[in-house]
Amino acid sequence: MPHPERRLDALGLTLPQVVPPVATYVPAVRSGAHVHVSGQVPLREGRLIAAGRLGDTVSVELGYACARQCALNSLAALKAEAGDLTAVARVVKALVFVASTADFTRHPEVGDGASDLLCEIFGDAGRHARSAVGVMSLPLNAPVELELLVELHQPARG
Repeated sequence: MPHPERRLDALGLTLPQVVPPVATYVPAVRSGAHVHVSGQVPLREGRLIAAGRLGDTVSVELGYACARQCALNSLAALKAEAGDLTAVARVVKALVFVASTADFTRHPEVGDGASDLLCEIFGDAGRHARSAVGVMSLPLNAPVELELLVELHQPARG
């Protein structure tokens, strides 16, 4: 598998700066071999790429793009905590929150925006368990938020 950042380059993508927290938390925390990435919303250059709810003002296609941006922001936070994306052994779990109307049921399709990108970047190591759930609202009126749990390679014992 090529270096994850070379895969990003091949896709025409670059990692953004780590999104600063909007409250009292940190973007990512390492605990042993795992990194927990805090919920990331679809901010690009300091602005939401969309606002509102799925089933109302945000289409499934735009929700997918939002989830993809959330994944890029998550990877930036992950890299800042782990030092390098090559440290990733496996993406373990993704939790996708979708701000939606009560009758919206296409949460999995929205979440695929994040999941597809993680698989494109990490190959089989990017395949993960996932939940995609609907909620009434998200911070900043974001339509999507993504939280990740990632396992890192263990250093060789000498």
